[in-house]
Amino acid sequence: MSLPDACVMTDSADNGYCCGMNSAAENPSIDQSMLEVIESRLGRSPRGLRAVAVIGSDSLPCVIRVASLVEGKPFPTLFWLIDPVLNLRIDREEAGGLINRFQRLVDESRELQGAMKSDHQRHIQLRESYLAGGERELLESRGQWDALSRRGIGGIADFSRIRCLHTWYAAHLVEPNTVGRLLDAHWAESELQ
Repeated sequence: MSLPDACVMTDSADNGYCCGMNSAAENPSIDQSMLEVIESRLGRSPRGLRAVAVIGSDSLPCVIRVASLVEGKPFPTLFWLIDPVLNLRIDREEAGGLINRFQRLVDESRELQGAMKSDHQRHIQLRESYLAGGERELLESRGQWDALSRRGIGGIADFSRIRCLHTWYAAHLVEPNTVGRLLDAHWAESELQ
């Protein structure tokens, strides 16, 4: 599997990525200079910023984690890819029709469909694990819990569809998933040509 040079990670249980989900990395103090980097990479002030989830080899944030309840509303996109090199690379892949090519592969494979469903279910559990005290209860009391409990990576409701490679890849850098693996394989194959 080929991890882009822009986000070479140094720690994980089994995948070689620093998922930023352990001890000191989980809630790093995001000082003003780090916030400025995040804002610059995101192109705006982040809403609901909770943590830097993945740090690149350049010691700059690749992926941020945001709250699932922002300004009193459900916010199902947990991870945001903010690395400009990866974003541009994925922009070009999407513009070249890669989502449609991957979607055809998924449509033709029950195995890929099942793997994507599992990815979404694991992501829902992960997102729920990050809810701050009282957030789930608040969402349930407002009848908004389904916006998180039934939506997977990037807020996708149909677990057999690929909507955005950026959201899939951000989640992949934290916890490997099917679409991220497809993208890694595509990049590895492209490098051989």
